[in-house]
Amino acid sequence: MHHRVVIVGGGTAGISVAARLRRQGIEDVVVVEPSSVHYYQPLWTLVGAGVTAVERTRRLESSVVPRGVRWVQDAVETIDPDAQEVVTRAGARIGYDALVLCPGIELAWDRVPGLAEAMETPFASTNYTVDLAPKTSDLVRKFRGGDALFAAPGTPIKCPGAPQKAAYLASDHWQRAGTLGAIDVTFATGAGGIFGVPEFARVLEGVVRRYGIDAKFGHELLRVDPDDRTATFATGDGEVELHYDLLHAVPPQRAPAFVRSSPLGGEGAFGWVPVDRHRLNHVRYPNVFSLGDVCDAPTSKTGAAIRRQAPVVVANLTAHLDQREPTARYDGYAACPFTTARGKMVLAEFDYSLSPHPTIPVIDTQRERTDMWLVKRFGLPAFYWNLMLRGLG
Repeated sequence: MHHRVVIVGGGTAGISVAARLRRQGIEDVVVVEPSSVHYYQPLWTLVGAGVTAVERTRRLESSVVPRGVRWVQDAVETIDPDAQEVVTRAGARIGYDALVLCPGIELAWDRVPGLAEAMETPFASTNYTVDLAPKTSDLVRKFRGGDALFAAPGTPIKCPGAPQKAAYLASDHWQRAGTLGAIDVTFATGAGGIFGVPEFARVLEGVVRRYGIDAKFGHELLRVDPDDRTATFATGDGEVELHYDLLHAVPPQRAPAFVRSSPLGGEGAFGWVPVDRHRLNHVRYPNVFSLGDVCDAPTSKTGAAIRRQAPVVVANLTAHLDQREPTARYDGYAACPFTTARGKMVLAEFDYSLSPHPTIPVIDTQRERTDMWLVKRFGLPAFYWNLMLRGLG
């Protein structure tokens, strides 16, 4: 097989790009995606908070693939960018004129010994998988007292604000239930601070104080002992061991193995695809574009970032096919909707400059707001399914 455009990944990025390409009149577009189910992952935070059902986060992949786009339901095994060919697990060889690489992220459980095993116990969970997010809700609801530990890596992860949201929503639940005083809540992260944009960091620091959360920065999770219920962290002063009765932990994340082992993957253990941060084309292969979680653009890995990246990729890919100079530029826009309580949210919007980049007129999104909570719970999912995946927003 040979196609004009091959898109590896049928998640948020892949489907958004496919829909926009079709609206631009680009034909012979193929999406290679093994999963039969498409997930709206930002809602998993609210699943973990017991606010919404996990069934509301998924639809059949066949229902979101744009009309006129061919879907190859198979996993990619290897990519040869010199031969301009993708090889699937079933042995299909798919040639391309242009490639869009957006397969998402792989959860690297193996980088933290004992973490995967801890998830099998009644004391640990994470909102980062569709199977475990409902478990988070059950653990939080039944917890009455003890050490509640929320851990997050300092290395890049999808939706980097999500680990904090889990801590805030759990603390809010315990506060409403009258049990927060009996719980020692710790948020331990490998990051150097609560958030990289000062204007929003000040708001989040106030949330941390309100709940009495012990925020520990520069704490990178090294290993977990699920039998003793202890988590060991690397710090600037050596290793520190923390006990937990409830653990919500986010595993480190990296590019999928077939990306890391290909010439398209970047150096180092994580293998993020190296791109021009503005044009989003590969630094060595001009007919390869990458966006979403897998690329190394220095901004947060969020759906909001993909929303701004997708039109840039489509414009520059179209220019490449037409043998024109790609001129569209991505400014690093991303957004983190911080759910700070049940019914309250702060919308942090920013760009490469790490300065606030508000897109909603009049409304002050630098404070906790009920209307922003409604946007998170109802508005954004509707926008996602009905507009973004159709190339309309």
